[in-house]
Amino acid sequence: MAEITIQVLEGLERGRVFESQQTPVTIGREDDNTIQLNDERISRFHSKIQEDGDRIILTDLDSTNGTRVNGRPVQLRVLQPGDQVAVGRCLLIFGSSAEIAEHLGTSQARTQQDTTAGIGVAPDITLNLHPHVDDDPELFDLFPAGPPELPAKLTLLQQAQLSDLISFVHDRIGSILHAAESDEPADDEKLGTGEAVEEPAGTSPDNRTRTMGRHMVIPAETWQNLLALEMELAVYLRSIAEPSEFSGSNG
Repeated sequence: MAEITIQVLEGLERGRVFESQQTPVTIGREDDNTIQLNDERISRFHSKIQEDGDRIILTDLDSTNGTRVNGRPVQLRVLQPGDQVAVGRCLLIFGSSAEIAEHLGTSQARTQQDTTAGIGVAPDITLNLHPHVDDDPELFDLFPAGPPELPAKLTLLQQAQLSDLISFVHDRIGSILHAAESDEPADDEKLGTGEAVEEPAGTSPDNRTRTMGRHMVIPAETWQNLLALEMELAVYLRSIAEPSEFSGSNG
């Protein structure tokens, strides 16, 4: 039997890592599942991951709301490390950090993955600047009044730790944004003349949408770094909410 790792990126169990789970692995709302996820949109027995030869296969168990891999609804799917599996409101990542890094280093093309324009095409990942909002827009509006206020009356040490954490997130996101390139062809490429097109006088940066395109493309490895960052934040959030779960983890 193969052993797999599932990381929970989003959902009530975010930040949890189910390591070295022997196949077959079932995912669902019931206690009898290998991975139980508390979400009413997830079926009692939602999906199953099993080994066939040397490949890992994901099967949707005729769930009510379906299973998506990299944004695409699937019934059967050969999983690759780094694949995103969406069940209900939960987003799972298949594979450990080491497995994902090894997979990207040995086969960065990933040409057999069906992905949406907003998630990726091999060997690069395409970020949609106009993301699709599904039938539950409240999930994308957790802070309608704007960003939350910083905590008050922190000690000097707490201020420094909070500053370090925000700097860590800021720098990681910045490195990913700097790696992105527009998918829009240059003006000279569109005209085929080899000469750049001069923009009309008075054109402001905000109006230059034709030079930006609708998508930004980043390398697949950088996209996985973004997913890893979100997982790290999920672990931070879970450790704050449930410190007892992490206090003895290194003992």
